[in-house]
Amino acid sequence: MKAGDCLAQEDPGRDCPLCPRLVEFRTAQRVLHPDWHNAPVPTFGREARLLVVGLAPGLQGANRTGRPFTGDWAGDLLYETLDRFGFSSGTYAERPDDGLVLIDTAITNAVRCVPPANKPTGGEIATCRSFLATAIAARPELQIIVALGRIAHESVARSLGMRLVTVPFGHGNEHRIPVGGARRLTLIDSYHCSRYNTNTGVLTTEMFQAVFARVRLLLDSEVVDSALVTHQA
Repeated sequence: MKAGDCLAQEDPGRDCPLCPRLVEFRTAQRVLHPDWHNAPVPTFGREARLLVVGLAPGLQGANRTGRPFTGDWAGDLLYETLDRFGFSSGTYAERPDDGLVLIDTAITNAVRCVPPANKPTGGEIATCRSFLATAIAARPELQIIVALGRIAHESVARSLGMRLVTVPFGHGNEHRIPVGGARRLTLIDSYHCSRYNTNTGVLTTEMFQAVFARVRLLLDSEVVDSALVTHQA
C-alpha cells in the first residue's frame, strides 16, 4: 500500500507503511502470533454522537482481537461502563464476534498500531493523527468526544486545530470547541481506564462512570452547561 492511499481513508490498511518502527514491530508479532490481528485496528462503530478515543491497541488486547479495547482490562471497564449508560447492547465477551453493538457511539485510538512497550513516539502520534481527524470529520452528527488519557486528549485537540494551552487536560475537564459555523464539539477528558491507573487508584470505577454519566446527560438533554468554557479558534 502506498503512503498516499493509506492517508486518504479513515482507517489504515492492513499493511499501512507510514511508521517504520511500528511496521517492524507488527511484522515480528505476525511471526510470533500468526493467528492474531497484528495490523492497524479500525474504528469500532459508525454513526455516532459520541466518539471515545484511546491511546493505542494493547499488545494482547486490540492487537490480538482486531477491535478497540477488546481483550484486556481496559476494555472490561470501558464496555461495562458503556453498557451501564446505554451506549451499547449485547454482552461484551472479549472477542470481536461477541455480538456487541454500539449505540450512537464509536471507539478509536490516537495511534492505530500497537507500539512497543505501549509507548508511541511523538512522530508516530502525529503521523496517525490524519486517521483520527478523518474519523471525526466523517461523523457530522458527532457532539461529544471522550479522550482517555493525555495523549488522546492532545491528539484530538490538535486534530481540531486547537492550541493545547487553551484546552488543558484533566480528568473531568470539558471544553467546547468550534468546528465550523455555529457547530461545537464538547471534548471531555478522562484518565485512561488502564489496569495501572485503576490498580493505583488514579482512576476509580466511580470516577470513570461519572464521565459517561455526564455524557449521557448532555446527549439526552442536548443542553450545554453554562459553566463550560467556549474556546475561539
